[in-house]
Amino acid sequence: MTAIPQNPAIQGAVEWALLHGFSLKTAPGSASHCAFSLTPTTIDTARFEHLKETVPLAGKLLHKVSEDHAFLQKAMAPVAGGDAFFDHLVQLHKKIHWGDEPARRIPMLFMRTDFMDDAEHGPRLIEFNGIAAGMGPFGQRAHEMHGYLQNQFATDFHHWSPVSSSAEEPLKLVDNPAIEQLAKGVAESARAVRQSFNESGKPVFLMIVQHDEDNVYDQHLLEEGIQAQGVRTVRRTFRELYDQLSTGDDHRLLLKDIGSVDCIYLRAGYQYSDYIADDLIEPRCCDALVYTRVFMEKHHVAINATVSQQLATSKRVQMLLTGMSDEELSQFGLTKDEAIQIKSILGDMRPVSSTSTRWFKEQNPQDWVLKNQGEGGGHCVFGNDILPKLKSLTVAEYSAWSLMRRLHPAPRTQPALLVRKGQPMIVNDLISEIGMFTVHLDGRPVTDFNGYAGYLIRSKPASVSEGGVHSGLGAADSLAFTPDS
Repeated sequence: MTAIPQNPAIQGAVEWALLHGFSLKTAPGSASHCAFSLTPTTIDTARFEHLKETVPLAGKLLHKVSEDHAFLQKAMAPVAGGDAFFDHLVQLHKKIHWGDEPARRIPMLFMRTDFMDDAEHGPRLIEFNGIAAGMGPFGQRAHEMHGYLQNQFATDFHHWSPVSSSAEEPLKLVDNPAIEQLAKGVAESARAVRQSFNESGKPVFLMIVQHDEDNVYDQHLLEEGIQAQGVRTVRRTFRELYDQLSTGDDHRLLLKDIGSVDCIYLRAGYQYSDYIADDLIEPRCCDALVYTRVFMEKHHVAINATVSQQLATSKRVQMLLTGMSDEELSQFGLTKDEAIQIKSILGDMRPVSSTSTRWFKEQNPQDWVLKNQGEGGGHCVFGNDILPKLKSLTVAEYSAWSLMRRLHPAPRTQPALLVRKGQPMIVNDLISEIGMFTVHLDGRPVTDFNGYAGYLIRSKPASVSEGGVHSGLGAADSLAFTPDS
């Protein structure tokens, strides 16, 4: 990456980002803009429409998987010896679905499905994100900022565009209604629960967040969208919920000083640190706050992510689904045509076993990625680091890891400009990851587009492994249709 001097377009973009909440908190009372690309990446119209039509089927599939509790227990049992956190989730799953009280929660699958557009094979799945599936609002803001730059700084926008464009033939930006559609899905879910109790007044949406996190503006943008739908929003950490939740009539979930809760969205809960409370004494780490999830799922409330949704969207289940035939996928409610469509976006994944080390020695290490069950950045092993890691794994750890064929999207043919902390940098090999959002309530799509709810583009240099906007070296981006596609 090469630094370049500032210019008015870059300064205008930075100020636009800060003005519109496209930012990360840096300290109490201060923020910095989210890293972004000055111009969008392009996608073939047919490829985008195929993804837009397919991701609701992924939501349908993952909902059915998440409600097949016997399948999940069997699928995740081998992971128990190699991943303590997922072992804990499996035990929670048992308590919720085989306990003394039934699980009364209504599953709201609020999911982001991530792809890379492989140069040879087209878009292929990277992972399902069923818990803390965020950054949709930032995806919309990136799209809106690119529209602003295209109109206000046309010369710079055309200069840095990924393909030749002009004021007479501008790039056609791909609309991104993420805030409105995610908010609509949440609001419809919350209203459905409140109406089932014949209660009046504003529905209540509870977002469970991490303590003192910096990625709060993306969350607040979603909350504003939900508030615009006539829903009250409340934020709490797991620690704050520990002694604030109680049970009302007909298993209504109540929150202290708020009243009945209709819908819950977990932006926390995918790592042990989210459940740690040093002031509580429990026999096992995190028990006090983890069992808050069990308590919530015993109530009549819409929840994302349920424990079963978190298991269903794990890398372990992804690997198992990837290896299934069309007929095997049909056990989860898909028609043959739907199964074929889903198979068209699945990548190549392989389990780790005692023979993996010998097999991998015959592979090009740059063609594979080794993944564990962790969420977010820092959970993948690449290239020449894979073989030593495979050799270090114990038999008990094998099932917690999988090998995925690495995807190779074509870099932009023109240099791109990224801006991070106010500093512009030229990138000559920019590649992008596509996240597509869906919302389903108990398997039913609840957006204006059959469950589809907008997109998130994260772009990074091809030479960088960790491309997350929040935890890696990526930048928020948007899409434009390839001319004449």
